[in-house]
Amino acid sequence: MNPETPEPASKSSADGVKNRSGGGIFIAIGAIAGAFIGGYMGQPSAGLLAGLALGVLAALLIWWKGR
Repeated sequence: MNPETPEPASKSSADGVKNRSGGGIFIAIGAIAGAFIGGYMGQPSAGLLAGLALGVLAALLIWWKGR
């Protein structure tokens, strides 16, 4: 090791690894919002499932875009 050359701060920053976006927030928000909207319409379970499906779809689209 040459004391004059600085070492990289961390291995991941030296490797150039991309920072990935997380889509899990859309799954959580979709499930919660779907349950509330479904509850307002008298079908909380159906709203939960619909919101969950839309959240998963949004998360998959974000994952696919980042590939």
